[in-house]
Amino acid sequence: MTDKDVERTDERGDHLEPWWAGLGTWGAVALIATGGLVAAWFFFRLPGAPEEWAAGYHQAARVVAIGLVIVGSALLSRRRTRATAAEETTEAERA
Repeated sequence: MTDKDVERTDERGDHLEPWWAGLGTWGAVALIATGGLVAAWFFFRLPGAPEEWAAGYHQAARVVAIGLVIVGSALLSRRRTRATAAEETTEAERA
């Protein structure tokens, strides 16, 4: 039997998730606000701002983008849940 014939499964349970996976809607809103504050910090060249302004704005934009994706996903999930509940209600009324 060769290694190609043996099926290997990894059941350690070491599933790494991104750091933003469990933030939720309010965490995403906080990310968006934090990204905006960081961008303002870089704009006014306050202490700690990087010498290369594009790098600072890029980092702030990444934080805002992650927040927007999480908020968008949460809103779509709610919309789908409401649509499913509405369909179940109309089907129950028909029966």
